[in-house]
Amino acid sequence: MTSRAATPWLAMTALILAALNLRPAVTSLGPVLEEIRADLGMSAGLAGLLTSVPALCFAVVGVTAPRLARRFGPDAVILAGIGALTAGLAVRPLVGGVPLFLVLSGLALAGIALVNVLLPVVVKERFGNRIGAMTGVYSTALNVGATTAAAVTVPIASAAGDDWRVGLGVWAVFAALALAPWLALVCRPAPATVRGAAEPAAAASPVRMSANPTAWALATYFGLQATSAYVIIGWLPQVFRDAGLSAQTAGLLFAVTSLLGVPLSYALSAAAGRLRSQSVLAVLLAVFGLAGYAGLFAAPAGAPWVWAVLLGVANCAFPLALTMIGLRGGDAGTVVRLSAFTQSAGYLLSIPGPVIVGTLYDHTGGWRAPLTFLGALMTAQLVAGWFAGRDRQF
Repeated sequence: MTSRAATPWLAMTALILAALNLRPAVTSLGPVLEEIRADLGMSAGLAGLLTSVPALCFAVVGVTAPRLARRFGPDAVILAGIGALTAGLAVRPLVGGVPLFLVLSGLALAGIALVNVLLPVVVKERFGNRIGAMTGVYSTALNVGATTAAAVTVPIASAAGDDWRVGLGVWAVFAALALAPWLALVCRPAPATVRGAAEPAAAASPVRMSANPTAWALATYFGLQATSAYVIIGWLPQVFRDAGLSAQTAGLLFAVTSLLGVPLSYALSAAAGRLRSQSVLAVLLAVFGLAGYAGLFAAPAGAPWVWAVLLGVANCAFPLALTMIGLRGGDAGTVVRLSAFTQSAGYLLSIPGPVIVGTLYDHTGGWRAPLTFLGALMTAQLVAGWFAGRDRQF
């Protein structure tokens, strides 16, 4: 197989392995959050802050990705991001205090932030005629990683003597596996049309993202879906545990919300790529989310698997948002700037949500007030999704 022929397969392998490792750093926390809080002396408010750290890192670090990509190339920046992720995951379980735990979580998440922004650019550059399908491939891989971490973190910790540190630390090994293919891509020169595509386009693009209504609609939609996703990741297992379900059952219920993304992410992204407008899809996903929150509000232990399924479908707003970013940008340079703006502004918008949920839970001692708040945010997401999905291109 020639070097040129091997590169697409290498790029696809690298893409999948990177995506597999973009969520275990976060989804492994929820199932053992109660044990982490007890061991480190963490209040519910601080736990809410912990669930907001991903959004903060993605907002602050993600905005630097276009400049770094222009200077070093997207592949090299993604390689560095995966290196930071691996280091953070490896050291985080070894610490004994909340501040250092948060710092090392931030290191891992800073790496994820760079990869988050640049993967849509890799898809645009290397698979430009299959944006929807390839976004579906890596969104599916992302959900596989998220689901696996959510489902097996508790069993791994239990097998290690109920040690949550082992349950979290094992994911560093899997992150390290993603380093090799990205190193190979960095060392293997890409065709000139791919290697240089993003740089001149980024320099020549006249679009000012902060002044564009469609960019703001995308950022708002992205931020609101991120709020919902990280509240579900951080707090859904606790909702079920407070309703009387066991930790392992709560972890499995949460895993369902990620597992549904495995088939749905690919199907939804592929379908969205064939549509001129994605507004109806965005609205339908929000309706599923509203139904899931309503079920948790009324009877969390009444039909927990139904509520998990509904929220799992709603969480597919993430791959839909990624697909819309690729479709709205006319070239790789515009996509990297739109991706950075949408994700940075969106994650910044999402930061208060998990903290507010944790604070409401702390002060009310129950989930009805937090769920009412989340229902209001999901309604706003429905509106933003309608505008973000309209047929527009930069």
